[in-house]
Amino acid sequence: MADDNTNAAAYWKANVRTILGCLVVWAFVSYGCAILFRPLLAGIPIGGTDLGFWFAQQGSILTFIALIFFYAWKMNRLDAKYSLGE
Repeated sequence: MADDNTNAAAYWKANVRTILGCLVVWAFVSYGCAILFRPLLAGIPIGGTDLGFWFAQQGSILTFIALIFFYAWKMNRLDAKYSLGE
């Protein structure tokens, strides 16, 4: 029973760490690159516009979609590691 509790605690700790990592990346891209660092990124052209505008319009959305796939992949690995797979 104690081993199950330890296993569950380790699983949730890894899960929360993954979620926090994804949130940090999302916040950096959405707020950092698109809003806070936009003046610094204004001189870098990409797709006919500057990089800051690109992050505000498409980059943050594409990053969010990539984070969804990363989270699903990472959780499948964690499920397999802790024998919780489907």
